[in-house]
Amino acid sequence: MPTDVHQHLWPPEFLALLRSRTAPPRLDGWTLHLPGEPPYAVDPADHDIAARARLARADGLDLALVSLSSPLGIEYLPPAEAGPLLTAFHDGALDLPAPFGVWASACLSAPEPDTAALRRELARGCVGLQLPATALLDAAGWARCAPLLEVAAEQDKPLFVHPGATPAAEPAAPAWWPALVPYIQQLHASWFAFRAFGRPRHPDLRVCFAALAGLAPLHGERLVARGGGRDRGRVDSRAFYETSSYGTRAVDALVRAVGIDVVVSGSDRPYATPVLPDLGADAAVHALRHANPARLLGPTKGARP
Repeated sequence: MPTDVHQHLWPPEFLALLRSRTAPPRLDGWTLHLPGEPPYAVDPADHDIAARARLARADGLDLALVSLSSPLGIEYLPPAEAGPLLTAFHDGALDLPAPFGVWASACLSAPEPDTAALRRELARGCVGLQLPATALLDAAGWARCAPLLEVAAEQDKPLFVHPGATPAAEPAAPAWWPALVPYIQQLHASWFAFRAFGRPRHPDLRVCFAALAGLAPLHGERLVARGGGRDRGRVDSRAFYETSSYGTRAVDALVRAVGIDVVVSGSDRPYATPVLPDLGADAAVHALRHANPARLLGPTKGARP
């Protein structure tokens, strides 16, 4: 079924909790305040559930996967603050109409990861686990998140790696700076850490990196030159890359590096509009929207119980 693996849609209860906060992340009316980014004017239509469902159908989608916006930093709030927000997001998102599905998120500030909470959300119908790239930047991050990843692997559910919160930008930085600099740096680091530490520890885990992993796989030649690419040419068939914010040139370059079978369609809606790259054949679009997302999501293909 035609699938977009990366969208964002905030349910009403989640919006209400963001408005009740006095410290970032918080909403003041429809203005979003985050520690590392300039105030952002949210378009109310972006979180109008009926309008977004119509838009997804107009895009020809049978499944659109929504996820917590990890740049909000909710996963790293103290458990007493993160818990209600995560509950409101999961409850509201799991109640969304077709064609929406949901990625589960987890609190990362507690001394130990809450695997019971993740099991509960997966049992309720979440398609897999989303973690911010900031949680997976090095060996320590992959080790700390290992209990959550083991739950996902046990249940044959994938991991989605999404950019996380950013440090405070320079006052003169343009509005696009967070999305183009820290987000991409996070994805680069998490992808290389996955190769070095994550994949050896979780050999069967299916993993999807947002935004083509910031094009990190294109550094394969440099990896070989520096002694870290002895297995270059062997494609990891369980490591996927979604296409949000990139077009034909970037997707074509990544396909040349990792092959067509591990690239999946994602839009990051409402922050970007869907782009179907022109790869010269209808079969390529079918792979990105149909066949590859089905392999990423596994036997249930995102269906809820």
